[in-house]
Amino acid sequence: MNKLLIIIATIFFLPIETDAPGTHSAFRGGEWFQFRIHYGIFNASYATLSVNETSLNGKDVYHVVGKGSTTGLARVFFKVDDNYESYFDKEKLVPYKFIRQIDEGGYTKDLEINFKHDQDKAVVLNRKHNRTTVIETPDGIQDLISAFYYLRNNYDFSSFKIGQEVDLELLYDDDEVFNFRLRFLGWQTLNTKFGKVRCLKFRPYVQSGRIFKEKESVTLWVSDDDNRIPIRIQADLVIGSLKADLNAFKGLKHQFKIQLD
Repeated sequence: MNKLLIIIATIFFLPIETDAPGTHSAFRGGEWFQFRIHYGIFNASYATLSVNETSLNGKDVYHVVGKGSTTGLARVFFKVDDNYESYFDKEKLVPYKFIRQIDEGGYTKDLEINFKHDQDKAVVLNRKHNRTTVIETPDGIQDLISAFYYLRNNYDFSSFKIGQEVDLELLYDDDEVFNFRLRFLGWQTLNTKFGKVRCLKFRPYVQSGRIFKEKESVTLWVSDDDNRIPIRIQADLVIGSLKADLNAFKGLKHQFKIQLD
């Protein structure tokens, strides 16, 4: 799940000329996605993203929950139980609180990040090690989950240029702001369980090491419509490969466009 959410978040970080923020609304409360994840020959796990509306410290917010766990035979070899949560402003879509609780084959984290935008900092509580860290943050900082929804709403993807790249920053750990680069590769129509879907195709430059095999080992496809849904993700990992496909959805704000033959 950690790998999947990192990949999903990177899709939506291309800063392009667009109308004023908030002129397009790509999602609403009640939206829900399920992804089916294959690890090598195994149907390894399912991951979900759900959007709810609530309040936090007197502010109206979206509360998004991302969950993932291994299933079946894959769970015998590698147990994964991940939970991610983000509380972000319903109007500005800036994050106020981010929760990351993961257990991946014994590799665990239990973090809570509270963003102080007026002070350009974030306070990170590491419950596993019982320590608190203060990290300086740039303007426009997002967490791993809120970034996905912020850029779905605020950017026009129709003006992409093939090969366009951008350097980006986000915070989801207790050590530093994460930097990466993203490249737009063009358009492609994919055959899915729902039918043929026209997609935007991306290649992020991810950090090689514990998770990914090489810096250019990930490819992503997102629907080229008003919903901007992740349709497919493929990645070469340090050990094996990963493929995630959209398996189910509900509560979309716009019609999901399927191409007819």
